[in-house]
Amino acid sequence: MKLPAPGPAPTRLDVVRITAGPETWGEPMTGDVVARWTGPDLTTALTVIGKLPPGEPNLCGFAPGWGIRAYADPAPDPLYEAAFCYSCHIAWLWGPAVAEALRRQPFDAGSPNAQYLLLRFRDILRPAP
Repeated sequence: MKLPAPGPAPTRLDVVRITAGPETWGEPMTGDVVARWTGPDLTTALTVIGKLPPGEPNLCGFAPGWGIRAYADPAPDPLYEAAFCYSCHIAWLWGPAVAEALRRQPFDAGSPNAQYLLLRFRDILRPAP
């Protein structure tokens, strides 16, 4: 998967557990920020996302469960947002740093990198031992 490159590099990722939408491309995700990744967590996440291989999309109506918002602190607005649908194998990206060619990207949801990312997302919600 290709992530937006021009401009400032992200210094923080907010992970969103999506509860609704977006209904159409570019609308905001609805849900709680369940984690904030910086430092090594940020680097790992961006590396894994950047290595998501292309895949064949399925038709599911786009119902993402997880998303990220990338920030370059101290800017209050995200550089970009991405919503990942593991049912239809498509990620939607939007924001001021997103070129038109990057807005909708199919990814292989069964690939090791996609499964690792999903595991990282799910681990956020697991109670601590």
